[in-house]
Amino acid sequence: MVLVEEFLEILERPTIGAVFVEIMVFLGPVWIAFLVGITVGWIWKPKWAAWKNCKFDFSVPSPPSASVPSTSKLLGFQSSEAPTPSFASYAETGSEIEQFDSGPSRLNTLPISDENLDHLWHLVERKDGGPTWKHMMDHSTPNMSYQAWQRHPETGPPQYCSRTVYEDATPELLRDFFWDDEFRVKWDDMLVHAETMEECPTTGTMVVHWVRKFPFFCSDREYIFARRIWESGRSYYCVTQGVPCPTIPRKDKPRRVDLYYSSWFIQAVESREGNGQLTACEVLLFHHEDMGIPWEIAKFGVRQGMWGTVRKIERGLRSYQKSRASNAKISHCALMAQVNTKIDPEYLKSTDGNEESLGTEIQVLPAKREGSINIPKLLIICGALVVACTLDQGIIPKTFLFNVAKRFGNIGKKASPRP
Repeated sequence: MVLVEEFLEILERPTIGAVFVEIMVFLGPVWIAFLVGITVGWIWKPKWAAWKNCKFDFSVPSPPSASVPSTSKLLGFQSSEAPTPSFASYAETGSEIEQFDSGPSRLNTLPISDENLDHLWHLVERKDGGPTWKHMMDHSTPNMSYQAWQRHPETGPPQYCSRTVYEDATPELLRDFFWDDEFRVKWDDMLVHAETMEECPTTGTMVVHWVRKFPFFCSDREYIFARRIWESGRSYYCVTQGVPCPTIPRKDKPRRVDLYYSSWFIQAVESREGNGQLTACEVLLFHHEDMGIPWEIAKFGVRQGMWGTVRKIERGLRSYQKSRASNAKISHCALMAQVNTKIDPEYLKSTDGNEESLGTEIQVLPAKREGSINIPKLLIICGALVVACTLDQGIIPKTFLFNVAKRFGNIGKKASPRP
């Protein structure tokens, strides 16, 4: 009724010119929304709608390799970590660089050292001195439980930590599963290319080249990273981080991700059945990367797709479990996962030295009340205020907007009463 009354009031203007001006003001927001929709639709158009050779990629450009800070500094690690050697030094033989057409070549210089292990241990023990981990989600299935946290360092992209417990699984199975790229392409539909470029048969260190598929409005992403495993009893520290690679030229598509860190701690834990048997497996994951996408958009995408990805990983694990039980041939990547460095658990504790490590807090959220609705009242009221002040001559009265905002605020207040 408000719209009809405003339109009739416009028709009562004394001159045609005044009616025309008022109608233009009346339809202004509609035209603005239409133009915005056209612009957004054109920017995010799918590949099949490309016009001639025009290329649109509005993601943030990837920084050059030389300007990428070390993973330790981004995560608050205070030890004096040696700089990561250039990828070119890994394949050099004399004055020439080996080609990778004939399979993985031998690593001459290890890109991941004991200091990377020390850093992962501090993350696992919550002694890295970083920002507080804030709770994101908590889900479970009959065969798996999952928790996730995130935090925001002063520099660098958001960081994520997750704890997953798989029932009826062993640490050795999870170790091989995460390393097995040959099997990953069967369950991970985002991985379109995986190749082992170099490896060390003594330590099991590998340098790997991945290409991952992204949504249609983003170009695919290219990853070149090194990975290595340390074994402590039946627990495994698995370190994976990006390394520079001047031997492979950069391309517009896929876009290279320089800053990449994804590491696991795997150990056997007691089953949820409470029978005292260590028949379940716990995986702590620490992950962050700079995909060249605005971090707020990336955070939204991670939050929306995280649980679906976790369930897909669990399905892939169960398929891998059946494949191994059938005595299927073990891939080369899985065999390399079994080549690792043995360490004494007391050695890791001794790396703390005499200095007191800074603890990392984990935010504990109160239990949700049944039927509660989380409505950001401040956002609603501020949005109504902006619209009302902007459309001072518009078609919707200010009082109407504030009444709507007030009603939404009352909904959240009634659904989540104060204790």
